[in-house]
Amino acid sequence: MAGKSGKKFIASRGIPSSESLYFPSYNSTEVRRFQDNNETQTRNLWSLEEVINFIFPKKYQEKYHEIAMNFLKLLSKKIHLNGTDISSFVSENNISKATFYNRVLPRLRRVGLIKVERETLVPVEGKRKYRPMRISLSKTFGNYLMKIGDSWLAIVDDARSKQ
Repeated sequence: MAGKSGKKFIASRGIPSSESLYFPSYNSTEVRRFQDNNETQTRNLWSLEEVINFIFPKKYQEKYHEIAMNFLKLLSKKIHLNGTDISSFVSENNISKATFYNRVLPRLRRVGLIKVERETLVPVEGKRKYRPMRISLSKTFGNYLMKIGDSWLAIVDDARSKQ
């Protein structure tokens, strides 16, 4: 699409859902208290279900939320999953392959909750080349949000110190 100046731009339709997180109001009943009245962090930690709610909000994406919860619980127990483990998970839990492989898994990877590694195996005579998948938990999501949070705290502290 071209504007009056002739420069091309993308028409704004908001943030694509595949690139967004769900942030209910900080004082919502959906979010357990995380700071006191002086804005000091409390010591409690959110559970896996509470963290997943930011990725797949239960009130809007209940099925994806449930699938992600069960998958991450399994991954937390085993630390690494291979293609056979994943296939078993999908069939044992009666999950649509399309839903899991096209919606849930890519989203978990994109936000940095999981790491997907592939190994290329050279074909043996008459067999095709294949790339087995290995999935593990990743700290990227936490590191990303901590960097954002730490940067914001530094900005607030800097602004308050100038007064």
